Amino acid sequence: MSMPFYVSPEQQMQDRAEFARKGIARGRAVVVLRYAGGIVLVAENRSTTLNKVAEIYDRIAFAAVGRYNEFETLRVAGIRHADLRGYSYDRRDVTGRSLAGAYSQLLGGAFSSAAEKPYEVELIVAELGEEPSGDVLYRISYDGVITDEPDLVVIGGDAERIAEAVRGGFSADAALNDAVDLARRALGTDQLEVAVLERDTPRRRTFRRLRPDEVARD
Repeated sequence: MSMPFYVSPEQQMQDRAEFARKGIARGRAVVVLRYAGGIVLVAENRSTTLNKVAEIYDRIAFAAVGRYNEFETLRVAGIRHADLRGYSYDRRDVTGRSLAGAYSQLLGGAFSSAAEKPYEVELIVAELGEEPSGDVLYRISYDGVITDEPDLVVIGGDAERIAEAVRGGFSADAALNDAVDLARRALGTDQLEVAVLERDTPRRRTFRRLRPDEVARD
């Protein structure tokens, strides 16, 4: 009678983490940073139809890298979470913190469950404050860990190198074009998907996608 193959719990978690990290590293990077007028989300994206950045609610945006079908499912789940909370309570009760917490529970649950494959995704939840001091950026990893980033966050691809390059030229008072150019140089490509959460707008919904002519180099 053969003995069952044993893998320690520690080794199982290490293997699951390595599996998720490899999937995420294959994804092209996303840079999210503050600028003078709000928050800009810049993704390296060769597709014109499959979005990596999206609106979740009035002042909240979502960015992701990894397996598209997985983060698209998470995007839809986030919209449903926000709509239900806003309908049941008040629109002001829909916050980036509550959304990041919901994503953390979902990703963390899948990562720790032996019955499920861990998500091969990493997420950013960005919330625009009424004032710049109220802007928040949350990074949610494949295992559900949340990191609160003050000014900028980079996920996917060679994230550490790209983040270092962005920090070297970052200014929270930069104009939108300058912020996009900084991200473009760090990413090293002109194939960009760009959107903003705009503070000075009369619209309740502050999310806006930039047209190709708005993103093109001068």
